This record gives sequence, structure tokens and C-alpha cells, in this order.
Amino acid sequence: MDLHLTGKRAIVTGASKGIGLAVARALAAEGVDIAVLARTTETVEAVARDLASEFGVRALGVSADTRDEDSVQSAVTRIADQFGGVDILVNSAATPWSAGAPTDFAATTDDVVREQIEVKVLGYLRTARAVTPYLVEQGWGRIINISGLGARQASSIAQTIRNVSVSALTKNLADELGPKGINVTVVHPGVTRTERLTARIAKEAIDSGKTVAEIEAGIATNSLHRIIDAAEVADVVTFLASPRSVGITGDAVAVGGGVPGPVYY
Repeated sequence: MDLHLTGKRAIVTGASKGIGLAVARALAAEGVDIAVLARTTETVEAVARDLASEFGVRALGVSADTRDEDSVQSAVTRIADQFGGVDILVNSAATPWSAGAPTDFAATTDDVVREQIEVKVLGYLRTARAVTPYLVEQGWGRIINISGLGARQASSIAQTIRNVSVSALTKNLADELGPKGINVTVVHPGVTRTERLTARIAKEAIDSGKTVAEIEAGIATNSLHRIIDAAEVADVVTFLASPRSVGITGDAVAVGGGVPGPVYY
């Protein structure tokens, strides 16, 4: 299937590693020019060089902190000037939710919740605010927000709040921007194989004496009984970023390998 993405221009936040990097690579493989956003200049520039070399697309590494409005606005302006506009925004910049993060009511301070909202919710809002005028002007665009299956379970107050909030942001943007030709969706990954998870599993294997396969079997409690790769999440995001996805907006797409038991409709 031709996704009709060749020549489109995308901004991917949090694209220096993990799901963001996988999305940048998947889009570049479809001929999309990529602006890589993250906080470390050396890293984003290196990723951009690799994308340009491997896929033959225009690639630009821009350091920006999505917690800062001026930083976001400056970065988007620079990208739009260099690319001649923007077509796609993928929001993937977020503080990783670690196994040791506070989950119970007593440990959930204001600062714990505030940090999650600042980066993952307000950060997404800031980038959308900066990019949307370009999409509206041309009458076409795609915004894909990476959230998480933590939105569908009450395992942690802060994690649930941040992911549900991204879904709420997505739906509000979709309803307002739809008549202007802009589709907005949210993707909920589950446990995903990234560089960070791979390192964590390897360490746990050494510490516990178990094999990597044994540890992965304990983690992969989804319907498929295997960990989903970041590249597999990126495949779904790439479709949602394409003109082929016109019939999907305002909705959440789960990419976690299935949740046993509950029926989502």
C-alpha cells in the first residue's frame, strides 16, 4: 500500500531514542523529511545525520525543551522555515515512567503529578499550538500523540492522569481542527521494547540469574504473550500520519499486543 507520504514534512519530539526514534525512522523510510526534536543538541544532530544518510530524506536535528514555550516556538519556526512548512507532528517527548516511580496515594505529591503534566500534557499542547497554524494554512495535517495504556488502568495516580489527559487533549483538538483538514489521534503503547527496556531486562537477568527469555515471559502479559517492539508501534503511527488514515480522528489506538479480559468498544 502506498501511504502517499513521500515529500511530507514531520516533526517528531522525543526522537533521540525509544518510540520517538522508531517513529522518525519509519516515517523517513516512507520518504518523509524529518525534524528530530529532543533536548540534547549532539544527539539530535547525530540522529538527523543518520536518517539523511540511510533514507535519503532531508533531516534536521533541533534541540528544544517542550517544557518551555519559547523553546518550542523557536524550534518550530526554524523547522518550518527550513522545510517550507510542516505536515505532521508526532508528540513523543515524555519523562519515562519507571518501575520505581510513586504509585500509591500517600507518595503522590503535587510535584510528582506536576512534573508529568508539565512534560507530557502541556508539552504536547505547546508543540501542537506552535505547529497547528501551518497545518490550518495549508488545509491538511496530522497530529499523533503518544500516550500509554496506563490511561486504561488505575495502577498509579500520576501515570493515569498524564495519559488520560493526553487522550482528552487529543479529542478536543480533533473536534476543533477536523473541519480544517487536520486529523488528531492518540496511540497507547503498552510495555514496549526500547533501548531502555532492553538494558533493564539484561540487568535483571544478571542480578536474578534468570534468562532474558524467562524475564520477558514474566513481563509480556498481553494477549500475544510477547513484548511489542518500538518499530511495531511506529508502523501504526506511520499509517496514522498518512493521508490513508483520513477516517480516523479523535480516537485512541492501542498498540500493546492486546489486553486480556476487558472489552473496549
